[in-house]
Amino acid sequence: MKRSLSLLTLCSTLISFLTPLSVVAAPSTRPDKTVECDILVVGGGLSGIATAYEGLLAGKEVCLTEITDWMGGQISSQGTSALDERPTQRQKLFYSRGYLELRKRIRQTYGELNPGDCWVSDSCFLPRDGHKVLVSLLKDAQRKGRGKLQWFPNTVVKEIETANGGKIIDGAYAIQHKPASGAPPINTFTLSQTIEDAYTYENSSRLSKSIIRFVPNQGNKGNAPSWYVVDASETGEIIGLADVPYRLGIDPRSYLEPSSSSATNDPYCTQGFTYTFAMETTKDSQQHEMPSFYPQYSPYYSYELKRLASFELVHTYRRIWSPKKGEPMKFGGINFTAPTPGDISMQNWTWGNDYRPGTAQDNLIYTRGQLQASGQLEPGGWMGGLRTDALRKGEEISKGYFYWLVRGTTDSQLGEGVKKPHPNQRYLKGLNSPMGTAHGLSKYPYMREGRRIIGRPGYAHPQGFTIEEIDISRRDYNDEYYQKTLPARMYRRLKGSLAGLEAISVLTGQKRPEDVARRTRSTVFPDAVGIGHYAIDFHPCMTKSPPEAPGNTEREGERRGAGQAYPFQIALRAMIPQKIDNLLVAGKSIATSHIAAAAYRVHSFEWSAGAAAGTTAAFALKNNVAPYELVDELPRLEPQLIELQRLLKQNNNPTAFPDTSIFNQNWNDWK
Repeated sequence: MKRSLSLLTLCSTLISFLTPLSVVAAPSTRPDKTVECDILVVGGGLSGIATAYEGLLAGKEVCLTEITDWMGGQISSQGTSALDERPTQRQKLFYSRGYLELRKRIRQTYGELNPGDCWVSDSCFLPRDGHKVLVSLLKDAQRKGRGKLQWFPNTVVKEIETANGGKIIDGAYAIQHKPASGAPPINTFTLSQTIEDAYTYENSSRLSKSIIRFVPNQGNKGNAPSWYVVDASETGEIIGLADVPYRLGIDPRSYLEPSSSSATNDPYCTQGFTYTFAMETTKDSQQHEMPSFYPQYSPYYSYELKRLASFELVHTYRRIWSPKKGEPMKFGGINFTAPTPGDISMQNWTWGNDYRPGTAQDNLIYTRGQLQASGQLEPGGWMGGLRTDALRKGEEISKGYFYWLVRGTTDSQLGEGVKKPHPNQRYLKGLNSPMGTAHGLSKYPYMREGRRIIGRPGYAHPQGFTIEEIDISRRDYNDEYYQKTLPARMYRRLKGSLAGLEAISVLTGQKRPEDVARRTRSTVFPDAVGIGHYAIDFHPCMTKSPPEAPGNTEREGERRGAGQAYPFQIALRAMIPQKIDNLLVAGKSIATSHIAAAAYRVHSFEWSAGAAAGTTAAFALKNNVAPYELVDELPRLEPQLIELQRLLKQNNNPTAFPDTSIFNQNWNDWK
């Protein structure tokens, strides 16, 4: 007999895989409508869009939910519409087919790829246009593949139903909201003012709600799951709600994660999140009113480094619109063009509008213990899994940062005499502004890290599959720090794991660790279903609470793991959670360590992961096979896995970079 349950109550503890999950009754509130899907995608960011794109091209019925009313996540609702790419991959245009189409349509929209003339990227553009491009992209995929897209903006998942002893998600309850009668439009209020309301079934003075029950397409039959749910949310929301095993924050130092800043795990220290905003250069000086909360945050703001201490440099870093090219400038070795009236800049700066809590008193993403204590793992108790007050303070620090840019004269890292006022700027707000909000902030913060699943145990991964620091980092582990900090046995295991074909000689003591040259490539995964390439880039949490406290510092050692990475792969095992057989994970919540996650988070990676999720879900439905069955016999040959990889390549969704091989050590040319 099928039984209903809230995902929040799937497990009160991380129990044995064979122990049945407890169940509770479905919500007492009846749904306003029931919707059938082949694939339910939770989260409309780039990974979710890519999942939907491939699902539609495969002819599937895709339901796509998103907490905001824009598709695109990073490039739209989060305001970071500056594509983070590495030079070699960009030069070769070695990306998933949907990502290439996205870049093509941005160029077609403006007549050029970089209408902002920014210097951080080859493509900076307006967030609202990112949304429009993706709407057209999915519409064309629906027509071409004869699939069906059902788009649910302003929608959050509240509860799920399970069957088969908790192994199958059999339904999901979601809440879609719109303005209540007589209330202001959506995007009038900030996220911190509306998020708790959005997760509440009852109507309010601000929001009118509809309850939607998503269920599998009744036409799908077979022994394998009849539909798939894909968590493409920004914080790993469904894995938190489902209570499957996951990690959050810093992992303990080990031979796999040797640069960890802690000997033990710390789930409260995740990377900073950022509310972006847009500002326009004006010909004349503008009046700026100091926010009432500015004194609280002013001790935090800084240009950070002397080579970056230029307003013009910071302004043009992520300039998203430039109607007239300015004069050439150079500062700190960086070439750019000067701001001119009409230029629009999007701001995303570490010692500016990053909010970086790192303690149990102020962390944004609630840990499992905090979820339990706050009642979010009780039936119907899920509220999104985020600390509302941290969102509010993130909003405030961002608005204060604009005032610091235009009127501030202090610098927390560089001291007096560095920061000068630059009043010829206007803060852009309004429903027709670049961010599409009355308050001028992005609709949702740019998230760099969320909950990360622990994959299923298997060969060489008895505790569960995870992509680790040493799988991708270019770091020189011969450095004296590692030899002195790591215990001798741990250091030998580290060097042995990086020794490639000489690993056994090192691990057995036949060769000294210092005598073996490390491999110069990333780990080659037999179940690769996607690719990515970016530096391991940290925006570390702060040491004390609150983050903006005068004299506060970044968590010591957090940046040690930062640096260059080799081109890397996305393993299918990293997308398959424990316990639930029809849940796939895309985006930033795949099974990566804290350090590896700092590279597995940018635009093209998110798309590749989503393309893999959409293709895998469609393949599983067509072939009546569960995704875990494609990898459960590794390292033995998996014929159906090979068939899936062949399909991905056939569809121009790369699973490996050129010349990927365990024998090819020459990856140093990839910049």
